[in-house]
Amino acid sequence: MATPNIILPEKGKQNILITSALPYVNNVPHLGNVVGSVLSADVFSRFSKLRDRPTLFICGTDEYGTATETKALETGQTPKELCDEYHLKHKEVYDWFEIAFDYFGRTTTEQQTIIAQDIFTKLHKNGYLEERTTTQPYCEKHESFLADRFVEGTCPKCQYNDARGDQCDKCGSLLDPFELINPHCKIDGATPVPRETTHIFLLLNKAQPAIEEWFSKSSIQGAWPQNGVSITRSWLEKGLEGRSITRDLKWGTPIPLPGYEKKVLYVWFDACIGYPSITANYTKDWELWWRDPENVKLYQFMGKDNVPFHTVIFPGSQMGTGDKWTMLNHLSTTEYLNYETGKFSKSRGVGVFGDGAKETGIPPSVWRYYLLANRPETGDTQFEWKSFISANNSELLANLGNFVNRLVKFANAKLGGVVPEFSADYTDDSFDFPAWIADVNKLLGEYVADMEAVRLRAGLKKVMEISSAGNLLLQYRLDNANLASNPTRTHTIAGLALNLAYLLASISSPFMPSTAESIVQQLNAHLAPIPDKWSPSALKSGHKIGKAAYLFTRIPEEKEEEWRNKYGGTQAQRVEEEAAKAKKAADRARDKERKKAKKEAAKAGGSSTDSKPADKKEESKETELPLRGKVAEEQAPPPAAAP
Repeated sequence: MATPNIILPEKGKQNILITSALPYVNNVPHLGNVVGSVLSADVFSRFSKLRDRPTLFICGTDEYGTATETKALETGQTPKELCDEYHLKHKEVYDWFEIAFDYFGRTTTEQQTIIAQDIFTKLHKNGYLEERTTTQPYCEKHESFLADRFVEGTCPKCQYNDARGDQCDKCGSLLDPFELINPHCKIDGATPVPRETTHIFLLLNKAQPAIEEWFSKSSIQGAWPQNGVSITRSWLEKGLEGRSITRDLKWGTPIPLPGYEKKVLYVWFDACIGYPSITANYTKDWELWWRDPENVKLYQFMGKDNVPFHTVIFPGSQMGTGDKWTMLNHLSTTEYLNYETGKFSKSRGVGVFGDGAKETGIPPSVWRYYLLANRPETGDTQFEWKSFISANNSELLANLGNFVNRLVKFANAKLGGVVPEFSADYTDDSFDFPAWIADVNKLLGEYVADMEAVRLRAGLKKVMEISSAGNLLLQYRLDNANLASNPTRTHTIAGLALNLAYLLASISSPFMPSTAESIVQQLNAHLAPIPDKWSPSALKSGHKIGKAAYLFTRIPEEKEEEWRNKYGGTQAQRVEEEAAKAKKAADRARDKERKKAKKEAAKAGGSSTDSKPADKKEESKETELPLRGKVAEEQAPPPAAAP
């Protein structure tokens, strides 16, 4: 097998290095994970390549750390066996979503050790590291120090009851595990105890002036999104502190210091170093990408929870080495994609995970379109089955699919399957063709501007608006009657529309690569670069096109309920609902028995004429609604003993 061409920067060109946040290896990604990093990065990578730029898109699985070591114990595997299994699972998911990494690697490599230890050693030499003896949470039940994220409890700032020992996902506060209310070990539920241990700290406070100076320039020059700017600024305004970069684990990058043989580098420090190390596994000339800031621009894609690692810790580590580094230029961050007004939950079967999208039989282009059209760029968004089906039927099928299919069918049936003779300068009283071309170019200019600024949702919207312009053109008119009465006009419409379809293939390709490939196959052409200005002359008169094929098919409306049931955790919910109903029925039965017992006791104590006023008050109480839930359980009499 031939070795693929290695992509390297080229002098005098705009060289683009793209990374997406390294997915952690011990779980399967859900739709929110996909759109937040790898899919968004893939769109920009495809766009950049279609702008004829040397572009390298790398990613890989983040494999070290407590979570991997712990899960391997649970599954009876070695950490490496677990990583091998999940690395493959991740790659299969991304392959199906048509994520075109130039290289998808992993952090458990020799290159990772070499580069991470080199950075560590230089930070140590330059006075950015410090040894401290600290108190860490220790689980006496399984006899191990706990990484902060493996201590869980209630957030002391916002009272969120599922906070981690390093950070609260609800309010975003950075935490110390001993700050948590009612802390417990995530692995076995035991209450951790404090125990002293010695670790290496990265002195971010010493690096803060350099980080602030870099941030003030990069965030403006790279046009960072507001959430990325706000998160970084909040860290800097609070004041950076030294943070431990080592842990008492076996599974991780070894620490190149005597006395630390039983400790490893902490994964949050280690993970971002995975970007250059994965590049080094792709090419021995990795430094051409990572040590040439004058000629390479670095674009990084991630969810907002990963921002500080990429805008504070990794840049601080890079600068602390004293080496020349390619550093973050543009940051692209997303908020959260939620599922049907709730959260994705693997344990409860809620949401679409991994190959769940493939199981629906709906092709990747539709999934990519919907996720990107709802990309959570400025706020949280929702995945909803109803709008997913509508996006396919009312947008893709009715707009883009209709335009291409109607056009190619007509050209094959009525024009001999060739591009007819036409002139882009033609006009008549019914339609201003040059003005229409100008409108398309205005939309194309907006599309390019949006994509360059990584406003992907807006860019996708422009694709559909250009497709709508194509449908508008066909209304003036592409039909048999107009062909017979005004062949010149019809040929102009067909020639312009076929060239517009060719443009649509290019500008839709970053979002829906398979759809774009189908369009160029139908046009019997190769995918063309994305131009700054469109001239409808790429497909010349006489060019032979291919056969028509459907780009999209209608999704039946009844699929909404089927998929909602399948992916909504409904089975678990039904079990809970049935249990709740049974409990309420038992409460009512006990309440009824209690009423009956009291009435019988009252009768046994005397006739109704002997009843005291207090008895009437007690009797009136029995007409109140029965007690429910926990109160009912506490106040109802115990059930009768079995005979």
